Amino acid sequence: MNRSVLLMPVALLAGCNVHSNNPSNADENVTISADEGGNVAFNLPFVRGQVKVPSGFMHNGDFDIDGVKLMPGSQVTGFSVFAKDKGSTLNMAFTAPASSDAVRSYFVGQFKQKGVEVALAGDAVSGKTKDGSPFTIQVGPAATGSQGKITVQSKD
Repeated sequence: MNRSVLLMPVALLAGCNVHSNNPSNADENVTISADEGGNVAFNLPFVRGQVKVPSGFMHNGDFDIDGVKLMPGSQVTGFSVFAKDKGSTLNMAFTAPASSDAVRSYFVGQFKQKGVEVALAGDAVSGKTKDGSPFTIQVGPAATGSQGKITVQSKD
């Protein structure tokens, strides 16, 4: 086995800025966020901190809603998760190589193929996952192609 693989967790932990939370003052909420530069922040009931990972670690992220993936050539550029006892919210930013209209059409077509009902209104595609979680995909123009934000809310 390659020694660098064994040393990678040590290097990641060395780059962490971690602080313990006082459980008596903590709520049960969980937040995690990351940006395109590789900065990951987390706040768990027992610990909070930041870690720096290689920039671009999310670009080839494998994300899907009920089997519908991002448009080919798209890249994840950031995300945040907020979870509490009864529910969670995921926000994910992405870029796509195609126009805003083409990206929205791609999502509508893909969801229809998977049997998921969606609606197109303005710059957004919205619907509910097969388990009933509402989602919205907003897409707007960017310097090249388009950029978007996916929001998924879960009640569980």
